[in-house]
Amino acid sequence: MCNSLIPAAYRAVGTDPEDAAHTAAEAASGATADTPAGTWRQARPHYPPAPEPLPVPVMDNHTHLDFPDGESPVGIAAAMDAAQAVGVQGAVQVGCDLESSRFTVRAVDLDSRLLGAVALHPNDAPDYARRGELEDALTEIERLAAHPRIRAIGETGLDFFRTEGEGLAHQRYSFRRHIDIAKRLNLTLQIHDRDAHDDVVQVLREEGAPERVVFHCFSGDEELARICNAAGWNMSFAGTLTFKNAANLRAALAVADPDLVLVETDAPFLTPHPHRGRPNASYMVPYTVRAMAELTGTDLAELCTRISENTARTYGSWD
Repeated sequence: MCNSLIPAAYRAVGTDPEDAAHTAAEAASGATADTPAGTWRQARPHYPPAPEPLPVPVMDNHTHLDFPDGESPVGIAAAMDAAQAVGVQGAVQVGCDLESSRFTVRAVDLDSRLLGAVALHPNDAPDYARRGELEDALTEIERLAAHPRIRAIGETGLDFFRTEGEGLAHQRYSFRRHIDIAKRLNLTLQIHDRDAHDDVVQVLREEGAPERVVFHCFSGDEELARICNAAGWNMSFAGTLTFKNAANLRAALAVADPDLVLVETDAPFLTPHPHRGRPNASYMVPYTVRAMAELTGTDLAELCTRISENTARTYGSWD
């Protein structure tokens, strides 16, 4: 692979003397507008090459800039510069616990290309509950959500893959509380749904869903897509759509209302084919968008325009 095809910010330390010097200087500079997060360290293969730019800009509606996944220190500004160079004009930075939600509020103040979401992940909520800290944590999430560039409560929801037993009751309680916060603050709800489709839908119906709902990293099938169509809930597709074993996602995309479709990376996870297994970043959104266009037989520019319009309706303006 030609290293020059990888955005400079994501090249491994040591592959280019000039880049190595630059990243070392960044790491030494501390928490600034360029490097508000800590140094990222990663032993896996380096980042994939940059894709061809999209003809119409889109947004990555779910990323985790604070999660460690890279050999080089990559700051917010460098990450967004790399994304913008290929037509990914902005992103929604998503919190999963108090620490990452606090980071999200700092990040949206540092770079205007970011909006934010704050919440307690369904796998973290039981831990807060066991420590007797859940109520205080939810109170802080609501306080952080009052920031004008925080446009969503998320990611919240249910995860039956990693949590079991009494933890599931804490998940459900936390999910219901997050729904209430989203409705009272008129914010979008970003849902984490893993192996819990029926229960997530049931809770949304029992509580009354917020005006805007996003199934982050949509993992359902054609049936769930039709439920989302009827309810007006957004479906956000990630790199998983391109995986060989993801026939259910391709079937869901085929019936999804085009006005409800969004795109995301969930970076640094879920890197799209053919780079699955390498670390992900917002600059790789075009791989997934091109796959979506091919699968639906839609003109690429038309699809980009539709996704951009859907994203603006869901989160508001980035300006």
